[in-house]
Amino acid sequence: MSTTQSERLRGLLEPLVVARGLDLEEIEVTPAGKRRVLRVVVDSDDGVQLDTCAELSRVVSERLDETDAMGAHPYVLEVTSPGADRPLSEPRHYRRATGRLIKARLTDGGELVARITGVDEEGIEVRVPGVKGRKPTDRRLAFDEVEKARVELEFNRKAGSAGDQAADGQSQEEA
Repeated sequence: MSTTQSERLRGLLEPLVVARGLDLEEIEVTPAGKRRVLRVVVDSDDGVQLDTCAELSRVVSERLDETDAMGAHPYVLEVTSPGADRPLSEPRHYRRATGRLIKARLTDGGELVARITGVDEEGIEVRVPGVKGRKPTDRRLAFDEVEKARVELEFNRKAGSAGDQAADGQSQEEA
């Protein structure tokens, strides 16, 4: 998608998204046979419900029908939330992933798997799991130290684990 079309679509759709308390994360137009797919990715601190996506889809569709932003060619509109494998690139992404395990490639060439325990304007606090019986260690990473990061999916994580408590800022005594 051209930068001009992307900027135009963002300018047209972002006010609709923001009015619903959401962040416009991405706009993507891709060819799909004789049609195109316009994917609008939205998110919020509380996540995005299916009903919210459906309502936003109706509003976006109406706005696009009122303009020529997509041109005369047919397209399919998808309004969705980011997938679990979405890269963490903004401070709000890390904040929303607090308590989750991430895999990060660091700018110094290293790689780190750790649980996010806190986020502020400059960076993240993480808990690195202990290896071979050692205790976990806490570490601070500035955002500019992280080249690339994604949430790691955990299928066997126990509820109420130490990472959950660290993410909530509570100890077992407080819970």
